Amino acid sequence: MSDKPQTNPLREGLASRPMPQPCTVVIFGATGDLTHRKLIPALYNIAADGDLPSALTVVGFARRDKTDEQFRGELEEAAKKFSRQTVQDELWQSFANRIYYHRSEFGDDDGYKRLAERLKQIDAERGTRGNRLFYLSVAPTEFEGILEKLKQFGLNKTIEGSWARVIVEKPFGTDLPSAQELNRVVSATFPERDTFRIDHFLGKETAQNIMVLRFANAIFEPLWNHRYIDHVQITASETLGVEGRGPYYESSGALRDMVQNHLLQLLCLVAMEPPTDLSADSVRDEKVKVVRSLRPITGDDVGINVVRGQYSAGAINGKNVKGYREEERVDPKSMTETYVALKLNVDNWRWADVPFYVRVGKRLPKSGTEIAVTFKGAPEVLFNKAVTDVGNNVLVIRIQPDEGISLRMQAKIPGAALRIEPVKMDFHYGTSFGKASPEAYERLLLDAMSGDATLFARRDEVEQAWRFIDAIEDAWHKSQKPPALFEYAAGSWGPKEADELLERDGHTWRRL
Repeated sequence: MSDKPQTNPLREGLASRPMPQPCTVVIFGATGDLTHRKLIPALYNIAADGDLPSALTVVGFARRDKTDEQFRGELEEAAKKFSRQTVQDELWQSFANRIYYHRSEFGDDDGYKRLAERLKQIDAERGTRGNRLFYLSVAPTEFEGILEKLKQFGLNKTIEGSWARVIVEKPFGTDLPSAQELNRVVSATFPERDTFRIDHFLGKETAQNIMVLRFANAIFEPLWNHRYIDHVQITASETLGVEGRGPYYESSGALRDMVQNHLLQLLCLVAMEPPTDLSADSVRDEKVKVVRSLRPITGDDVGINVVRGQYSAGAINGKNVKGYREEERVDPKSMTETYVALKLNVDNWRWADVPFYVRVGKRLPKSGTEIAVTFKGAPEVLFNKAVTDVGNNVLVIRIQPDEGISLRMQAKIPGAALRIEPVKMDFHYGTSFGKASPEAYERLLLDAMSGDATLFARRDEVEQAWRFIDAIEDAWHKSQKPPALFEYAAGSWGPKEADELLERDGHTWRRL
């Protein structure tokens, strides 16, 4: 692309990021759940780690009537509940003094005039240098109105030496046309280099470590291809149901809610070629190539390579739970999928004939996200199957909750008899480095303040992912004979048809 976001030139190799520049973070929708659960706790933790510029200021923009003190008090309670670090009174007070509340309707001209004046005042008083980071923590239907007002009142414009950027939360549309329209709306106010589409999965330490694991360890990269890898599984499972979000989930479903963004992002990190360098666009160029290489799943192939399911009543951890169609504000005849499993193929030289199995589901027995890379088996010449069953080596990358990496290999059990059993080499972030991993939003906010777009989705990547997903959605919702929606009991690992998807190839799902 001609208008490329770039990393800070001081960031070379694996060197640490330079301190972000002072700026004002303006959060639209500041009274919402995301601000309280994620954004403010993340900024507090960055401050506690000593990485937040002393001049950084937060302005919450929302419709409710509040004073600065009321807003700060509510955020303190949220930080005490959701921060990964204990909130220290003295540090919180210093941090809270940077937070202000700005009451306005999203479409009110006077509200934006007052915002512009307030930002100039903050620049003068706090030394934020005219730098602005606008965070759209609102429904996508509000994006266009907010962006037009920012443009109308010149808030997207910068003076020499300053910058203005926007962070856009998912969902990035609901299909290709809506994603293209959303991108058009954003690009009318901010150039691509200043647009940061956030996917919190990419901010997780283990997701970031995939590139280091692959490209900084000579033992893995020579084996990372179709000659040595048998198949790859990517699983994201949740014990939770829709948790009162019936209307949202009814309009999305598991495929659009999770596969189009989070899981395809993880697949890209596993499958991408080595980038020429660590600049934002070098990395994202390689990810786009992976999405473009996905073999399309269309028409009758959808019923063969994709399984969709919906949970019925069952039990989770010994507690009875209702089925999806019985959830609050869900259509009792709903055909929305809460589970989806796919067999994907990346049609390039590296991954020829290596299947990628991807699954995501709600109301499964255990919550977790992991990538399992299964290598091809060793020759059976020495250890004949008549004596023992030698399993495959499996490299497991745990994204959440217990972030780490494990490698399963075979070893002889002590004793006179030749008996072989799998053993694990296990790496845990917490125990290996002696501290908890930063939350995803901490890393992503720091990167946005530093102008590093590596961990953010680019326009062409988002649109290409929707092209792939739309073909499956069309087969489900526009076909005269759509593939079946299978039922699975809450607390099970999904419909049996998802197991059969792998059994056809002689594989089974890994249990988390």
